[in-house]
Amino acid sequence: MTGEDNSPTRRHLRVTALEQQSRRRGVKVYLDDGAPLVMSLEICLQFHLRVGDELSDARVAEIKDVQSQHAALQSAMRLLTYRPRSEAELRDRLAQQGVVAGVLEATIARMRELRLIDDEAFARDHVTRRDRTSPRGRRLVASELRAKGIERGIAAQSVATLVDDDAAYRAALRRAIPLAALTYTQFRRRLTDFLLRRGFDHEVTRAVVARIWEEAGREAPTDDGED
Repeated sequence: MTGEDNSPTRRHLRVTALEQQSRRRGVKVYLDDGAPLVMSLEICLQFHLRVGDELSDARVAEIKDVQSQHAALQSAMRLLTYRPRSEAELRDRLAQQGVVAGVLEATIARMRELRLIDDEAFARDHVTRRDRTSPRGRRLVASELRAKGIERGIAAQSVATLVDDDAAYRAALRRAIPLAALTYTQFRRRLTDFLLRRGFDHEVTRAVVARIWEEAGREAPTDDGED
């Protein structure tokens, strides 16, 4: 009795046409089964695809896999051109774009290799930028970093250089200008609320508000009790 070969038939698909797309240097590779492959020009050149080539199912799967990784890497790089991102932020955005787990992990590994993502450097830059443009309390900045997926230890180390007294004073100076015409009570309330929202504690806030009022050459009313 002759045994039957139950192994799946191995197809070979012929490339019938190549059509270059103007958008993002893309190429459509038409196959004789009617289902075109869409890929970047770089991947088309990498696989030396030409009209008349025959591709096995395994080869088609390989091309699709390499294209997926290439597309994910390009997406990651584009995201970083808009603004710096932590590793967690980049993971989230790529996942939202539909990048599958295996490709996502390979992309993150490659971005680390290229030193395009580095949470310690990202945290240091965030702290420096915050302190320069919008001073905030150390705890609030650390909380911002944690919300961006930065590990607690890295966040704590990154904000260690911040001095709340100095940061609160610089933040308050900017805010105090439009408050100059207010009474002491109004001035104190408005500036105190502002500094507390910026993450500074009550002790630091009270001292900074009193300092700025005094530096303006004005004396706080003695009968105006603390809130």
